Amino acid sequence: MAEVRDAIADAARAVALPDGVGKLVCTGYVPDAITTPAFFCGEYSVEFDKAMRRSLDEVELTCRVLVSRSDDRAAQRLLDAMLAGAGAASLKAAIEAARGAPGEYALGGLAHDLHVMRIQGYRWYEHQGTQYLGAELVIKVIGEGSA
Repeated sequence: MAEVRDAIADAARAVALPDGVGKLVCTGYVPDAITTPAFFCGEYSVEFDKAMRRSLDEVELTCRVLVSRSDDRAAQRLLDAMLAGAGAASLKAAIEAARGAPGEYALGGLAHDLHVMRIQGYRWYEHQGTQYLGAELVIKVIGEGSA
């Protein structure tokens, strides 16, 4: 899972944020401190043996995106752009681009496929005592269980 989480964070880095916002800081793990805007992979669940002989496991990974609350309206507009289903700032589009071409494995060969299933929890998050506006992206990753 460590490689999968890192590969998803790498894919998220491809978003193009509006001028003046800076780059999206991405990590495969929950960071100690947040530099906004931030994307990170959080908790996950694994459903083993979806097919016989460990040939398929299914992972549901919850990722978070957090933005500064220095300007509530600007923060919400930025978050909305990253949560859109398409566009230069879309996390869904950036992450799903790592699926590869038809017939190729996703995440550079780490998984059979992935899909950004939903967005949830659009709200204020507290991280290390600081409040951020954010949301969660739930990503399904499927791959061989024996690997």
